[in-house]
Amino acid sequence: MLRLAEIKLPLDHHDSALREAVCDRLGVPDSAIRALTVFKRSYDARRSSQQLIYIVDLDIAGEDALLKKFRNDPHVGATPDMNYYYVGQAPATLPCRPLVVGFGPCGIFAALILAQMGFKPIVLERGKEVRQRTKDTWGLWRKNVLNPESNVQYGEGGAGTFSDGKLYSQIKDPRYLGRKVIDEFVKAGAPEEIVYVAKPHIGTFKLVTMVEKMRATIIELGGEIRFEHKVTDILLEGDGDKRQLRGVVLENGEQLLSDHVVMALGHSARDTFEMLHARGVYMEAKPFSIGCRIEHPQSLIDKARHGKHAGHPILGAADYKLVHHAKNGRAVYSFCMCPGGTVVAAASEPGRLVTNGMSQYSRNERNANSALVVSITPEDYPGDGPLAGIALQRQLEELAFKLGGENYEAPAQLVGDFLAGKPSTQLGEVEPSYKPGVKMSDLASILPPYAVEAMREALPAFDRQIRGYAMHDAVLTGLETRTSSPLRITRGDDLQSLNVRGLYPAGEGAGYAGGILSAGVDGIRIAEAVAKSMLGLH
Repeated sequence: MLRLAEIKLPLDHHDSALREAVCDRLGVPDSAIRALTVFKRSYDARRSSQQLIYIVDLDIAGEDALLKKFRNDPHVGATPDMNYYYVGQAPATLPCRPLVVGFGPCGIFAALILAQMGFKPIVLERGKEVRQRTKDTWGLWRKNVLNPESNVQYGEGGAGTFSDGKLYSQIKDPRYLGRKVIDEFVKAGAPEEIVYVAKPHIGTFKLVTMVEKMRATIIELGGEIRFEHKVTDILLEGDGDKRQLRGVVLENGEQLLSDHVVMALGHSARDTFEMLHARGVYMEAKPFSIGCRIEHPQSLIDKARHGKHAGHPILGAADYKLVHHAKNGRAVYSFCMCPGGTVVAAASEPGRLVTNGMSQYSRNERNANSALVVSITPEDYPGDGPLAGIALQRQLEELAFKLGGENYEAPAQLVGDFLAGKPSTQLGEVEPSYKPGVKMSDLASILPPYAVEAMREALPAFDRQIRGYAMHDAVLTGLETRTSSPLRITRGDDLQSLNVRGLYPAGEGAGYAGGILSAGVDGIRIAEAVAKSMLGLH
């Protein structure tokens, strides 16, 4: 196969234009192309361009001659091998089955790959299956009732289920493991376009059915999924840095024995982090970010980003990515931008409030929202130790809960009032989407002063990039504290804990992923490491 990049066509090109452009670029007749597959389609957002940009893979006559002819052209080359190859297959009889703790994107892919290799993993998920979990989550959004074990953070599908379903990442992926993730999602019912669009997304409703199908696949291959099975302790053997994990203890007192345990916990499993720390598992504090959700009319973002092409069906709802380096040394940036989406309640602990953003596949809600967050480091945390970041999160979330009225309504403020340093008393043009509802207030009263200072500097700077971004009536809803895990459960080259053999820290909670795609990729890598260990491979 031959890969050809940088094929540019107008937004409304006709169906045959791509083949014609390829033939013209390579100087070959149409009959030479036996098959053409789009590897990626992106969009040049510059006002002067407004073009689609294609990368295509070709089964084409005279491939060797073309590669030789275009050997100095950086946009022409051989298509890399993107197939996935398993590291091995399990023997017919297993002395011990691997355990996977957590069934978010990382845990799903760790379990799926292990199951596909014949290792019959047992998955332990503290929350409920995805449809019952959805009902519990709506209980918070509609009735102000939080279930601490079944919510946006806990349950089948993980936090990514109630999100925009973004499937793009900036991780280095020389083995194309991300392609394996995408392929499995398509098998489970995702739209086939996610294979080639530059910024694929799925949306919550589609993710729910996909997760169910992936669960069924794991079970068909001999795996087990045990919901409402919370791990409360681990079984260790040995002393010092040569300890071996021998299994886990569940909340009901049951012990499950295994020498290979994947901890795919998610970034909000605070009680499990505390248990692992108490057991001496090595971990360290890491940076994360805090801030608010900001909402604008989606039409404003579309016009600013797409100009006269705003609303074009091939472009859909516009997104953005913004960064500002403030004078006080803080980075302020947009995070988890949700075009045509909603701001949602994402609390997992009583008496604490946190927000997140989500979209459906259609992205057709009236508002655009994004986290507007400020980078922080362990030097900002109260006290020392690897759990200090959790202490800061809890402190801020308790303040947000009180400011919102102690009923899971969220404190909110107009951008104009935030910039002017005065509390908001009423809404303007932008109607906030957060459920259960908002209480107008002063977010500067609960955010650290350095964050307020940096955000007030960044908003006008962002307005120069997206006209209207700092509009008076745009709404800030607080707080956003779960941008990433505040700690890292450090692992070695074999992907095991530095000081507990058999413990495989994985995914976003362990500090090794950030989003659905990267978590899925990490789950694959962890599954491979477990398989190699169980097969005695190095």
